[in-house]
Amino acid sequence: MVFLRSLIFLLLQIIITPLYTVISILTFPFHPITRYRIISGWALIMLWLLRLICGIRMEVRGAENIPKQPCILLCKHQSAWETIALQKVFPPQVWVLKRELLWLPFFGWGLAMTSPIAIKRSKGKEAIKQLLKQGRQRLALGFCVVIFPEGTRIPYGQRGKYKIGGALLGSATGAPVVPVAHNAGRLWGRNSFLKHPGTITMSIGVPIDPAGLKAEEINRRAEEWIENEVAHLP
Repeated sequence: MVFLRSLIFLLLQIIITPLYTVISILTFPFHPITRYRIISGWALIMLWLLRLICGIRMEVRGAENIPKQPCILLCKHQSAWETIALQKVFPPQVWVLKRELLWLPFFGWGLAMTSPIAIKRSKGKEAIKQLLKQGRQRLALGFCVVIFPEGTRIPYGQRGKYKIGGALLGSATGAPVVPVAHNAGRLWGRNSFLKHPGTITMSIGVPIDPAGLKAEEINRRAEEWIENEVAHLP
């Protein structure tokens, strides 16, 4: 049954995504925030399908910790689920992502319309400079900036090395840094086709005020909170 439900979800995703890509491209003349609000409708549809077909529901803890002003989100990365769910839980946002994702047919083309910060990881210091420059610009536009500090999806129950880019952006701009934990990998694993029914819990931590803190300390606090919270999620 899990296989069949996962297959139905995939087929509907394959049908809906190209259609929504056309809508996404047509938003080009609009303000970036307006474009985002329209394009993120795709994520809401996917969450609805996940609940209806695959039986995956979402519980959000700590929603009261979401700042009123644009912030930097440092989120655990276990699955494709969080890239969808963040769009429902948080205000308009842009993602820091690898540039190659924009080359994916349909999905990548729509993604390009959301004003992402698309970096080439191998560029090292140049990628950090791009993150700081474009991150500041996106925050000024009213976007939150989403960063997966582990850089790639990590299997459920494991942890990766937390990179410092998000903390550097917080230190440079003064924007609050919000740690986000979840247990999506328990139901929808890293690069997994199968999507098991159940409830995924997303937990939002108290924002870290970067004032007076070095980037290393911001990063340490975020990592410590995220990993401790993940360990205690059901």
